[in-house]
Amino acid sequence: MIRFAAESDVPAMLAIYAPYVRNTAYTFEYTVPTDAEFTARFLSYTRQCPWLVWEEDGAVLGYAYGSLPFERAAYAWCAEVSIYLAPRIQRKGIGRKLYAVLEAILWAQGYRVIYSLITSENHASLAFHEKMGYRRAAEFPGCGLKFGRWLGVVWMEKRSNMVEIPTKMPVPWRSVVESDRKPEEILAILSLP
Repeated sequence: MIRFAAESDVPAMLAIYAPYVRNTAYTFEYTVPTDAEFTARFLSYTRQCPWLVWEEDGAVLGYAYGSLPFERAAYAWCAEVSIYLAPRIQRKGIGRKLYAVLEAILWAQGYRVIYSLITSENHASLAFHEKMGYRRAAEFPGCGLKFGRWLGVVWMEKRSNMVEIPTKMPVPWRSVVESDRKPEEILAILSLP
């Protein structure tokens, strides 16, 4: 089941994220954030962008969220997405479901471009994003050092179908979900079988 994340989910989400930090180059963080640091990140990101979890039998097994990749005003219509899944639910279509809901909310907020930054050796994530309609926008070889190796980053992007110039800035995700439909409705409509 997909639902909106709550602050009480932070320990479970951090438990999913920690092995990515410790054992992979898929994130460029060197040390696992503390509960307080991850909570601060969660609260900061969710002021503007949605954060979703995948839950089974009361356990959080994955999450996906939006964030803002740039600070300057001209970039206001750009969002970034990230996803982390527990190994036991990978390759079961859950990432596709989380992204479908996340993207729908971001588009409804008024974002026009969604980015994902992926370590160039993370072939599974690159393939996943291509299947989700993202295209390579840029590649930065050897820009990050982790585990004694220089690693590249691929910027992938997905653009909305809107071509007109926006007349207002993107709105916070809660105003879209609450004003357009109830959270249960948007999740029921967008959660694929």
